[in-house]
Amino acid sequence: MHDFPIDPKDEGRHEPSDERFWNESYYFDFHRDEQGEEDTFGGYVRVGFYPALGVTWYWACVVGAGRPLVMVVDHDVPIPEPPSLDLEHGSLRATHRCEEPNTRFRVGLEAQARVFEDPADVYRPPQGPKRELSLDLLWETDGPGGYRFRDMTRYEIPCRVSGRIRIGDESLEFSGHGQRDHSWGARDWWETAWCWNAGWLEDGTRFHSVAPRTLDGQDFPWAAGYVQPSGAVLEPIHHSLAREELGPEGLPTSGRIEAGDLHLDVSPRHFAPVLLVDPDGRVTRFPRCLANFQAADGRQGLGWIEWNQPQ
Repeated sequence: MHDFPIDPKDEGRHEPSDERFWNESYYFDFHRDEQGEEDTFGGYVRVGFYPALGVTWYWACVVGAGRPLVMVVDHDVPIPEPPSLDLEHGSLRATHRCEEPNTRFRVGLEAQARVFEDPADVYRPPQGPKRELSLDLLWETDGPGGYRFRDMTRYEIPCRVSGRIRIGDESLEFSGHGQRDHSWGARDWWETAWCWNAGWLEDGTRFHSVAPRTLDGQDFPWAAGYVQPSGAVLEPIHHSLAREELGPEGLPTSGRIEAGDLHLDVSPRHFAPVLLVDPDGRVTRFPRCLANFQAADGRQGLGWIEWNQPQ
């Protein structure tokens, strides 16, 4: 049983250090439960405060079958005064409110998003049309609780997600699953490669794992994550591994993850990548995607997976 409870006070912002890449990051993932390719739909939001750089990184997207990637990427958002998590920059208005610690978190967005027929175009200079993107979504903890990392200032919470999404003139009522996480500390995106994932299987099992590796592909002797059967307390894992086959632009075409004893084949479906360029010239590509996961016993499900790829 996981015995590192999440302190409700940690839902708020934390005192930063003076390290250049100290950041405080909030992620919010969501996806429909339906697994048919024609029904696949989801998205994510990330807020990253970088006090030493004087900026907030903000990402938000919607992906799905038969639709282009609709994405907001803004790395120049002013940092709000603590304890606020609300952002304003140009057309961007984003709110992030913890309504009940460890239980309910609401996210709102109004912004002009860019439309990408080819997700790999995110890696190139901005071009293409824009479309208004609006989110009003609620993350509610799914199950007895979340997972706090033993040796890191970070936690993960599996959730049910509901609310409304508007893309241009299209308005959608949303209900499905998702994950939210919160971390704070130094993170140099250009020094370490990793694979992160979190998802839901059709029998109600939730899973999450992180598999870091060195830039030359060597695995770290380290594991973090959990497997949570439906309605049960989550169990931490003690082994994680990720492998992937790469296609054009480094976008994975297939993969396999091991979250403890749960081994899953990964079929990427819809990408929403980000390009990160350090002022000193270093580059990393960050393909993040909504994917299908299939266990060895045939159980299937959906979730989000990411690979950090320092170039």
